[in-house]
Amino acid sequence: MALRSTDILTQTPQGLYCPLGDFHIDPVRPVKRALITHGHSDHARSGHRTVMATRETLRIMGVRYGEDFAGSTQEATLRESIRVGDVTVRFTPAGHVLGSAQIAIEAGGTRVVVSGDYKRAEDPTCLPYEVVPCDVFITEATFGLPVFRHPDTRGEVRKLLDSAALFPERAHIVGAYALGKAQRVMALLREEGYDQPIYLHGAMERLTELYKSEGIPLGETPKVVAAERSKLAGAIVICPPSSIQDLWSRRFPDPVTCFASGWMRVRARARQKGVELPLVISDHSDWDDLCRTIRETGAGEVWVTHGQEDALVHWCTTHGIRARPLHMLGYGDEGEAEEPAHPPLEGEGREQSERGGVETQPPNVRAATPPRPSADPPPQGEDKGGQGDAA
Repeated sequence: MALRSTDILTQTPQGLYCPLGDFHIDPVRPVKRALITHGHSDHARSGHRTVMATRETLRIMGVRYGEDFAGSTQEATLRESIRVGDVTVRFTPAGHVLGSAQIAIEAGGTRVVVSGDYKRAEDPTCLPYEVVPCDVFITEATFGLPVFRHPDTRGEVRKLLDSAALFPERAHIVGAYALGKAQRVMALLREEGYDQPIYLHGAMERLTELYKSEGIPLGETPKVVAAERSKLAGAIVICPPSSIQDLWSRRFPDPVTCFASGWMRVRARARQKGVELPLVISDHSDWDDLCRTIRETGAGEVWVTHGQEDALVHWCTTHGIRARPLHMLGYGDEGEAEEPAHPPLEGEGREQSERGGVETQPPNVRAATPPRPSADPPPQGEDKGGQGDAA
């Protein structure tokens, strides 16, 4: 007899737990065994005894937290079935960021797929999303409202290039999430023919070098040095989202503030952030792609988490699919929970741009452990919490 979905996965204070395999998926607190979908720090935390993830995600965690981020690690090969306790698990591309994966868990004739974060849109920096047929699909819902329909990403990148050509005397400062979004914007700029250096805030440097080492062609990406900022007229500069509002960005020549985020679909949010050129570029699926993905999995039951849960649950029930919200704590949309900033740029002291602070958590959720002092802390502007702005 097929197992019930709750026999395979249950909710605990640490996050989703598989009792038959004795592991958690993307736990918010230290656990004995963690399976990690991707490297964003609301999903990938340090302090677990054992971590299983794709090779790229393990590398990202090592860069962000230090090589001792877990007691031991196990590399998961994409599309390869692995026996863990009394279940079989399989990692499949999620299309979110480099190394991101869905995790399928199968036991007793029932397959449950945990999507993690995912998108269906084109991204030259990571493998595209692959549909995994299943009985139960656990989906994110960051943009789980019908109002969110993302435009063509290349069209948004061309808007940036057109503006840079129209205003050669001005620097274009692009706020972008330091893991995934920043590298995707760079790669798309290169594919659209932009061959000038793309300048980086120091918070972007190490993760960008990791992407390059994985064979992602990003071209010349020098780090901004404070003394040179006034000379960067006509340049494109990528920085953490919080930095576009700080003194750091105002020292560039007549800067055009840009923001690459799915939330830029909301004009009031762009105005609130003082964004002159909003770029609707998201690493999450929009409403149409969320609904399409649910249909394509063929799942008869859907669990909805971290985002606009109720609207997507309603859509499922009106289409004859059993659905429920998970209301999980410790996850949310990227950009709002800013973590400690990297050290100041060469030649400048700490200024307003480093107001980040530790990752915001709901009152009853405790971060696993702080990053090891030996490693650079995660860049500011990263990660998700509530109504974030870098999605």
